[in-house]
This record gives sequence, structure tokens and C-alpha cells, in this order.
Amino acid sequence: MVFFWSFIIYSFLGYLLEKLFAAVKKSPHQVRKCRLLLPLCPVYGLGMAAVVALPTSLMDSAVQVWFFGGLVVTAVEFVTHLFYDKGLGVRFWDYSDTKFHMQGRVCLSFSLIWGGLVTVAIYALQPWIEVLAQNVPSGITYALLLISTADAVFSCRVLWWGGHVDWMSVPVLLQMLQKENR
Repeated sequence: MVFFWSFIIYSFLGYLLEKLFAAVKKSPHQVRKCRLLLPLCPVYGLGMAAVVALPTSLMDSAVQVWFFGGLVVTAVEFVTHLFYDKGLGVRFWDYSDTKFHMQGRVCLSFSLIWGGLVTVAIYALQPWIEVLAQNVPSGITYALLLISTADAVFSCRVLWWGGHVDWMSVPVLLQMLQKENR
């Protein structure tokens, strides 16, 4: 249960962080989520679930949490980008214009930031998430798991079919479907 709730909560917090980042940068791409219905950015949830799964021996100090957490989240980000790019034909992010990037999928500056965010999350948020995960009724967890899984499958289908990240908005998707049916 802890991994699932970590995934959901950090995916939602990642969505909020992405919205804030888009607003600050005045990005023309404002959708900022990877799911059609739920406000989630799964790369954040997957990254933090992977960090939570790390052996405790790698998490003895804040420096270790920052280093190994940042490394793990960067690896998850790389693999997630590969899945979106090669599997679904879309790119949610591209670091090609950033120094010290790897194939535009990850870059050093964000890896350093991820390490800091992971450290804050592990010490400030994760204890609360673990308590929450233990106290949420299993029916709610299973219902959210079902909804989240259905949304993930449908979202992947829409991305694969539509080929554009802006389709992750119901109004945009409906508009595109109307154009397709003309």
C-alpha cells in the first residue's frame, strides 16, 4: 500500500510542480500531465516509489538520500522518457537545449534538483504518507487503483493514437475527435 500511495501522492505533487513550473516559465504547453483524467505526472510517482524501495543502507544520511535518490529518479526519468518516446511516440520533456544532457531525456541540472526534492520528500513527506497508507480503508485504495489503472491504459491509448501530449486534456481530446470525424 505504501508504494501505491507514494506513487499517487508524488504523481499529484509532481503535477502541481509542473503546473507551477509552466506558469513561471510562461510555457505555451500548459497541460502538464501524463494522464487524461487524473491530475498526475507518473514519472514523479514512479521515481519516488523507486526511491522508497531503496535499501535502507543507501539512505543513512541526507547526503546519501540526495545522491542515491537523485540517481534513481534520474534513471526512472530516462526510462520513462524512453517509454513515452519509443513506445507511444510522444515527448513530454526535452532537455536538448540544456547543458550536460543525455539524449535530451535527462540532464545534470535537473538530476541535482531531483536529489534535493527527494531529500525533502523522504524526510518531510514520506513519514506522513506511510501513516496515511496504513490508515486508508482498503476499499478506497482498490477503487483508486482501478480508476488509476483504467486512466493509465486509456491515456496510453490516446497518446499512441493521437501522438501529441496536448491530447491529455479532455476538451482538447474532444476537439481533436470532432476534427477527425469531419
